[in-house]
Amino acid sequence: MKAVILQHEAHEGLGLLEPALVAAGFTLVQRFRHVEHADLEAELVVVLGGSMGVYDAHEHPFLSHELAFLTERLALDRPTLGVCLGAQLLAAAAGATVSPGKNGLEIGVAPVRLTAAAASDPVFSGLPQKLTVAHWHGDTFTAVDGATLLASTDRYTQQAFRLGKSYGVQFHPELSSATFSRWLELGEAELASRGKKVDELRGQVGKLNAAKGQLEELCSRLAFQFAALAK
Repeated sequence: MKAVILQHEAHEGLGLLEPALVAAGFTLVQRFRHVEHADLEAELVVVLGGSMGVYDAHEHPFLSHELAFLTERLALDRPTLGVCLGAQLLAAAAGATVSPGKNGLEIGVAPVRLTAAAASDPVFSGLPQKLTVAHWHGDTFTAVDGATLLASTDRYTQQAFRLGKSYGVQFHPELSSATFSRWLELGEAELASRGKKVDELRGQVGKLNAAKGQLEELCSRLAFQFAALAK
C-alpha cells in the first residue's frame, strides 16, 4: 500500500503519524509542494500543514494544483487525511469556505471536545471525550457539506470531520512535545510579533508530553482505518 505525503514546510513532517502508517503496512512516498497525477491511484494521501492559507494560491500556485487534485480524489472517494492546512484544503475541495478565523490564532496545547457523532466513528470512538492536542492555526472553514463533525473547541467549531473515506483534522495529532518545542523555537519572533507569549506556550509542553499515549493511539487508529479501507 502506498501513502503519498504532501508536505509544505521543511520542518513539518509526519511526526507520530510516520511509525503508525509504517506499522499499518504503508510505504511512504514524499512530495514537497507538488502532486503527480498518478497519486490519484494511491491507497492513501496525507496532506500536511503549512504557513500559507488556501486563499494564497496566487503566491503559491501549488495550492491550486493540490486543490484540484483533492477535488478529484474526493469525487473518487479515495482515502485522504488532511492535517491543519491539509484539512482546510480538503474542506475547500468539498466546497467549504476557508478564511482567517474571527477568533484569532489558536496556538498552544489544549483539548478538543469530541462530538456525539464521534462515539460511533471507527477512528474516534473510545477515545477520551476531551483529547489534549497541539493547535497551530489562524484559519478556519465553514461546515463541510455531507461531512460528520467529530471534534470542536470553544474557539473554533470545525476541528475534525469525516467525509466519505477521508478525514480532516484542524489540530496536530502528529506533534510530539519535542517537535512542538522546535516549532516554538523556529516561530518565536513571529509569535511575539502577533502578541503570543512564547514562554507561556513553552510551559504547555509538559501537557503534550503527558498526552503522547493518546496521540499515538489516535494516529494508530487513523493509520489502521485507512489500511482497512485499502483492502
